[in-house]
Amino acid sequence: MELFQAKDHYILQQDERALWCSRRDGSLHLRPATDLLLAWNPICLGLVEGVIGKIQLHSDLPWWLILIRQKALVGKLPGDHEVCKVTKIAVLSLSEMEPQDLELELCKKHHFGINKPEKIIPSPDDSKFLLKTFTHIKSNVSAPNKKKVKESKEKEKLERRLLEELLKMFMDSESFYYSLTYDLTNSVQRQSAGERDPCPLWQKVDDRFFWNKYMIQDLTEIGTPDVDFWIIPIIQGFVQIEELVVNYNESSDDEKSSPETPPQESTCVDDIHPRFLVALISRRSRHRAGMRYKRRGVDKNGNVANYVETEQLIHVHNHTLSFIQTRGSVPVFWSQVGYRYNPRPRLDRSEKDTVAYFCAHFEEQLKIYKKQVIINLVDQAGREKIIGDAYLKQVLLFNNSHLTYVSFDFHEHCRGMKFENVQTLTDAIYDIILDMKWCWVDQAGVICKQEGIFRVNCMDCLDRTNVVQAAIARVVMEQQLKKLGVMPPEQPLPVKCNRIYQIMWANNGDSISRQYAGTAALKGDFTRTGERKLAGVMKDGVNSANRYYLNRFKDAYRQAVIDLMQGIPVTEDLYSIFTKEKEHEALHKENQRSHQELISQLLQSYMKLLLPDNEKFHGGWALIDCDPSLIDATHRDVDVLLLLSNSAYYVAYYDDEVDKVNQYQRLSLQDLEKIEIGPEPTLFGKAKFSCMRLHYRYKEASGYFHTLRAVMRNPEEDGKGRAANLMKTSLASDLKIKALWPREKNF
Repeated sequence: MELFQAKDHYILQQDERALWCSRRDGSLHLRPATDLLLAWNPICLGLVEGVIGKIQLHSDLPWWLILIRQKALVGKLPGDHEVCKVTKIAVLSLSEMEPQDLELELCKKHHFGINKPEKIIPSPDDSKFLLKTFTHIKSNVSAPNKKKVKESKEKEKLERRLLEELLKMFMDSESFYYSLTYDLTNSVQRQSAGERDPCPLWQKVDDRFFWNKYMIQDLTEIGTPDVDFWIIPIIQGFVQIEELVVNYNESSDDEKSSPETPPQESTCVDDIHPRFLVALISRRSRHRAGMRYKRRGVDKNGNVANYVETEQLIHVHNHTLSFIQTRGSVPVFWSQVGYRYNPRPRLDRSEKDTVAYFCAHFEEQLKIYKKQVIINLVDQAGREKIIGDAYLKQVLLFNNSHLTYVSFDFHEHCRGMKFENVQTLTDAIYDIILDMKWCWVDQAGVICKQEGIFRVNCMDCLDRTNVVQAAIARVVMEQQLKKLGVMPPEQPLPVKCNRIYQIMWANNGDSISRQYAGTAALKGDFTRTGERKLAGVMKDGVNSANRYYLNRFKDAYRQAVIDLMQGIPVTEDLYSIFTKEKEHEALHKENQRSHQELISQLLQSYMKLLLPDNEKFHGGWALIDCDPSLIDATHRDVDVLLLLSNSAYYVAYYDDEVDKVNQYQRLSLQDLEKIEIGPEPTLFGKAKFSCMRLHYRYKEASGYFHTLRAVMRNPEEDGKGRAANLMKTSLASDLKIKALWPREKNF
């Protein structure tokens, strides 16, 4: 559709339809296309794909119109329905302010042979008026007016900051999807229940997932059939559609192709091999939407944070099979103060005060899905225990026969990165999976329905949740394909199918994680490949540190934008954050210096405590233990003090909660076999961490090692792995022990 700029309006026009957007009060009106002749000097700015809605970033400032500038075709769902992803947006101030260069595609009708649209030229009277007004303002700025001007500038700065966050939200995350002919907000089962409804698409949508509902409210309230063309329901979440081929005779060369981007032609083989379409659709709820440390638990309406419905859809011939699962924050009142690297969760209301809101949440869930099987993955010990215990108590108080509670301590069962142990869970609930069934429809109608859903959660409902949901969905998909005769009864999914399937779920996890936490999922490499590797642990270290940084400042702006998109008043004092951001940064640097001083004091204290008098102290460092044989480093970083003497090295485990070392190991340098040092995997550009492996013998047996990495450093410091280099130098020069330095490749 074409976008025109006139003196008082922006006008969107396609065929005989036109939408007029006022530049004076932000109102939207439908008018005949022929009314373009009545507009004052309309200039075609270019082509856009559709309207997302409008948003006001500050009550004293104009509305902004959000348009789809560019889309990408994701694929086609059964029935030849195209699904598109919003890749770029255009944002126009509904005011007299001149638009920036929107970089729109130019329409051939109005821009034949022209590279850029011409700018609208104000009338002479307008120019004189603006000049006179500006001169008047400039010459009559009194002290009170200066204060108002300053306040106005602050509002405009804040608006620009929020506008920047809005653009990033749509264009960096690429997490908004739409279809002009298919209802992405509703599952196949819900659609089949209301398929005879003659209402237009936007009136059939599931209100929970209609993300631009508030932004498009001016149009939905018009109430005439003419408006249907302009309303595009948009979801936030994830959509991927692939065609898979069941071929058990794949060559080994084909299997070696990159798992990140499987070649498209790999899915095209002889017709003798069965093929099927698989789609993954995740829908994030617009209720209690927001960022991880800004939105936790349940609210007063029974909505929970990070609530996502994920539908796995299989289409073979004329048969469409759908299986849905949900994830969502533990529905009690809890929070984490996000200014520590690893904040401790806390309960914000008593058990008694929580009951009504817990009930409200599950009463709505049971109304929609009939039955719920809770899969709770939080730790049953340690800092997460308080949330898990509160959850279980509320389930017992709710006491509903349609609610089943399953607890699976993910980190206990999958300790040491053994994520394949999730099969322990899927084996245990196998009968429940089969009893739940799935939705199955063909051209004649509904063959069977899914009876209940799995509601999976961990603390963030991101990494662990995605691994478990992928495992459950795989069990279901294999059963579905065997029922349809696409897979032999006793055969697993072919290697290539399995690889693409894993990539889809890993992409799903990354997308939801970016939307809630600001970075990719921490356990993506397991979901993607079925294996957990040291490179994945190192990548997780970067992501975990990134999440901490994002939480400090960016989350406040992102949360404000999300709230404004949903018509929710912004409660956080953004001016305080905005005006004092530099002060916060200075304070953060000061805290870093204080932290370094604390580390120095700790090293000195424990050097005296642990080292005997006959040992010479060579150096000490504060590091992070990412040894897979001891812990799951993606779950909780363990602080380590590494002390080096002339005859031994000490690994002391420091508990920051009690502010002391709770255990340590002394290892003789005679038992140290080799040291491997290398940079982090460069998946995110320049390396930020160095990793060091200390291989040693224990009781004359080899095969033991410590894997340590540096704590995230200030960007102003060198990026060469200072602690690792110093230890390498000390060992190699002073102690004559060979150090390996594989700079040319990562672990």
